[in-house]
Amino acid sequence: MKITSIKGMHDITEPESFAWRYAENLIKKQFEDFGFTEVRTPIVEYTQLFTRSVGEVTDIVQKEMYSFLDKNEESLSLRPEGTAPVVRALIEKNLLSHDPIQKLFYLGPMFRYERPQKGRQRQFYQYGFEVFGVAQPRQDAECVFMLVDLYEKLGLKNLSVSISSVGCPKCRPQYLEKLVKALSAQKSKLSEDSQKRLEKNPLRILDSKSPQDKEIVSKMPVMLEHLCSECEIHFEAFKNDLKTLNVNFNVNKNLVRGIDYYKRTVFEITSSSLGAQDAIGGGGRYDSLVEELGGPSTPAIGYAGGMERLIMLMDQDFEKYRPNLKYFFVTPDEKGAEKAFLLASKLRQKGVKVEIDHSGRSMKSQMKRADRLKAEKVAILGGSELEKGIVLVRDMATKQQTEVSFEDLLK
Repeated sequence: MKITSIKGMHDITEPESFAWRYAENLIKKQFEDFGFTEVRTPIVEYTQLFTRSVGEVTDIVQKEMYSFLDKNEESLSLRPEGTAPVVRALIEKNLLSHDPIQKLFYLGPMFRYERPQKGRQRQFYQYGFEVFGVAQPRQDAECVFMLVDLYEKLGLKNLSVSISSVGCPKCRPQYLEKLVKALSAQKSKLSEDSQKRLEKNPLRILDSKSPQDKEIVSKMPVMLEHLCSECEIHFEAFKNDLKTLNVNFNVNKNLVRGIDYYKRTVFEITSSSLGAQDAIGGGGRYDSLVEELGGPSTPAIGYAGGMERLIMLMDQDFEKYRPNLKYFFVTPDEKGAEKAFLLASKLRQKGVKVEIDHSGRSMKSQMKRADRLKAEKVAILGGSELEKGIVLVRDMATKQQTEVSFEDLLK
């Protein structure tokens, strides 16, 4: 019986994998240039970590988590998002005692049981970052700037930055009271999902994609008009700092995040090139999460983006991301093959990317493979070249051939 991959979990092979590697390397460099260090957390955590941090009434916890009991009857879950595990690691490793400001980034697989669609799988990949220990809005603006700059370096087009504020524990309860009252009066006209959210997570209704909900939401009170003075000052400073960095943005009064821990700043980066599901990623400030998970009171801001959608927005000529192959050794006979085997190994020790075909196929077949692998140069080495102590090097772009001594080749 033929065994296939699990629904919603797919393989990434060449040439697409070249684009993934290129993007991942650029993401890592960008984050490191801005002072972040990498953190790698397990893909399995105690389920309680997500119910406490993400929120028991969110779609992630209620519908989408891969949870199971292990042999000790402990409830474990495949991580559905990256922030909670990073916060858990921050607390467990006591990182803030080493430096009160921690800037961490991650890349890796996440898992959510939802209907697979273009750019969204059940095993999907996220890159993200978290900044701990800084409450100032200038940090928020720097994070947004870093992302916009990253996406421009990756060649992404038609980008939009949306920002808002979801208030804080001081001003949000009064706003929620007004919102629930206004939505309750329209409950029968809301979609089925929004009617359920009205009881447990009314803010999510503001982000509904249902046409019938959008019309109702357009007439609802908005959080930005109910901010306390501290939240208003923070939001105004955030906008001014974005302007200082020449980041174009729009204020979206209905922008919310689907996770409970967000406070004050929220933002989302989209591309009209993606169609209806246009979000590349989103994030915001979560100043109370570290304390809620047992750590010290610590301001924080973070972001997560999906690799699949990022790849969809990059140049789809994936071959252009293929790593450069410096030499491909072509060996017409066994004597040449033996020497090429040694030379190729020495070049690799020097950090040179080299390929050699050990299959014993014809020169014509080897040349075709060198061409397919986009080799910069072909190094031809047979018995006649061996007698002269040279390698015949052919530049695949100009087709010019040069005789190069073994010693010079290794230099």
